Amino acid sequence: MAPDFKAPDFKASVARVVGLAAVACSLLGCPYTAQADPNTSGMHGDPGAAAAYWRYQKQDRDCGEMAVADVIGQLTGNEISEEEIDGAAGNIPSSSHAGPIYAPGNRTSNRDLPVLLAHYGIASDGIKTDRPALERALDHSRKVIAGVNNRILWDEGGDRSRENHFVVVTGIDTRGAMVHLNDSGIKAGRDEQVSLATFEAAWATSGNFAVVTR
Repeated sequence: MAPDFKAPDFKASVARVVGLAAVACSLLGCPYTAQADPNTSGMHGDPGAAAAYWRYQKQDRDCGEMAVADVIGQLTGNEISEEEIDGAAGNIPSSSHAGPIYAPGNRTSNRDLPVLLAHYGIASDGIKTDRPALERALDHSRKVIAGVNNRILWDEGGDRSRENHFVVVTGIDTRGAMVHLNDSGIKAGRDEQVSLATFEAAWATSGNFAVVTR
């Protein structure tokens, strides 16, 4: 009489193998493991919280400095006045031209924004990137300043061919196809909302330049 033989439980065996693999990945790290998108609402970032740090600029051509002050406020809770941020930028050598980062009547170079943030202890990178990368940065609570053309953003006439303005990107709503901005250049700039298409067109004039905090 043949001895009793019980076939192994195939499903249980597979489950054990998968479980062991998951443990190994958690301990050793598996770069190829797919990561679920943590965002399911369509909103990347928190524009409501960021809106508290918007300020309207009183000086001409200090939108870059005001964007930096906005980001400092979001990250530290410390509100930097326009006078203070302009004063600091006026005493820090520019990385792209002779003289300081900011002088009244002169445009601030986008390459100097990380330098100004570093003065306040905030590490950042000035990069040319794309919208999905901005969405990922916002999902991880990083802050984003974008170089744009304000004529496109505000739907005004004039030169629409080049970057001439900086805004803080506080949220990207992929479901609603809207971008939320803190825009110091207009009095309605607190949580300003523009279509994705408008933002993309305005941003393209800078070659999709952005400053992203680390």
